[in-house]
Amino acid sequence: MGSAPLDPNAFIDEHLGQVSDGTALMGHVHLKVGDLTEAEEFYADALGFAVTARSDGALFFAADGYHHHLATNIWQSAGAGERVNPTGLGSFEVTVPATMDLDAVAERLDSSGHDYTLSGESLSAADPWGNEVRVRVG
Repeated sequence: MGSAPLDPNAFIDEHLGQVSDGTALMGHVHLKVGDLTEAEEFYADALGFAVTARSDGALFFAADGYHHHLATNIWQSAGAGERVNPTGLGSFEVTVPATMDLDAVAERLDSSGHDYTLSGESLSAADPWGNEVRVRVG
């Protein structure tokens, strides 16, 4: 995996376009977090992603054997608490194949003590840094 400068707006315009509700579809998301152990407890243990790689200051998560759908890092955010500045990513959505998969996420969130809102075939939960994750059957 490399890291090169990227103009996100140009990339979205060129590669992703828009869907009807005005949101872009993304292949994977990278998040700044305050602690990798907490990130693993939330994203792997509670949401159910598999840890696919660990590197200096970062964890990579995926489903179904993919290299990563989600990454968390502490490169510029080690020790950070819940985000108070509303700029940046508002939320991201993960789709699961069936209602039983959504129910399993809800059970893991319950077991780990994380709050969430369940509405029909979707739920919403915030990670320890206030990043909203929406999970829906899709």
